[in-house]
Amino acid sequence: MIKQKITLLGSGTSQGIPVIGCHCRTCSSIDHKDKRLRTSALVEINNQNILIDAGPDLRMQLLNNRVEEVDAVLFTHEHQDHTAGLDDLRPIIFKQKKAMPLWCSKQVEARLMQQYSYVQKNANYPGIPKFDYQNILSDTFNVEGVKVVRIKALHGNLDVSGFRIGDISYITDLNYIQETELKKVIGSQVLILGCLRREPHHSHFNLEEAIEVGKKTGIPRIFLTHLSHHFEKHQELSAVLPKGFELAFDGLVIEL
Repeated sequence: MIKQKITLLGSGTSQGIPVIGCHCRTCSSIDHKDKRLRTSALVEINNQNILIDAGPDLRMQLLNNRVEEVDAVLFTHEHQDHTAGLDDLRPIIFKQKKAMPLWCSKQVEARLMQQYSYVQKNANYPGIPKFDYQNILSDTFNVEGVKVVRIKALHGNLDVSGFRIGDISYITDLNYIQETELKKVIGSQVLILGCLRREPHHSHFNLEEAIEVGKKTGIPRIFLTHLSHHFEKHQELSAVLPKGFELAFDGLVIEL
C-alpha cells in the first residue's frame, strides 16, 4: 500500500529550461527530461494534497499532472519563481468552496499580501480567490492534520524553509544549512535537494556542495532539483552522479 507520494511538478530554475533565446545543448535538447518548468512539488499523504510553492508555471503543472484538488500550500520563500502562480489555484478554490490555507513565514505573507493585494481590496468580488494565511511559528506544525517539520536554511542572505513530511524531505534554493537543521532530515527515505549548476553560486548549492551535504544525511535516495541550463543534458549528468543521487525531472512521481 502506498503511504505517501510526491510528484515533482517542476524541476527548473527561475528561467526554466529551455531559456528564452538560448540555443545551448541543454536548451536545444529534445529529451523531455530536459524541459524544466519552475520548481514545485505536490505531496499526497493521509488523503491530503499539499502543494509546495506556486510558481509562474502552476497552471500547466496542475493540468499536466491532472491535479484537481489542493488542500494547502507550503511556501519555501517569497521569490517570484515560487509565488507567481498562486492565482492559478482559483478554480480549485471555487470548486472546494473554502479559502486555501497558505502556510508561510511572516516575511512571505507580507510579500504575498503585496503581490496579491487585489484579493484584499476586492474581497467581495465573486471572481476573487480566498486565502487563509497561516504563519509557520514553530519547527513542527500540522497542515490539515499532517505533521510537517520546518527545515531552516539560507538562500544568500534570505531565510528559507524546507519541509519534512513523513519520510520525504524537500529543500530547494539554499546555499547554507546548519548541522542542527540538517539533522531534521535524517531518517527520511527520500530527499529532494536544490542544486543549480557545477560552478559556485552566491545563493545556491552547486553540484559539489549538494553532493557533500546529501552524503552527510545518509538518505538512500536523493534527487537534485532547481537545475539550470548550465548543466549538461539530463542523461549525461545522470550518468556521472554518485550512487544514491538522481536528477529530478518534471512529472517524476516517487511513491513510498
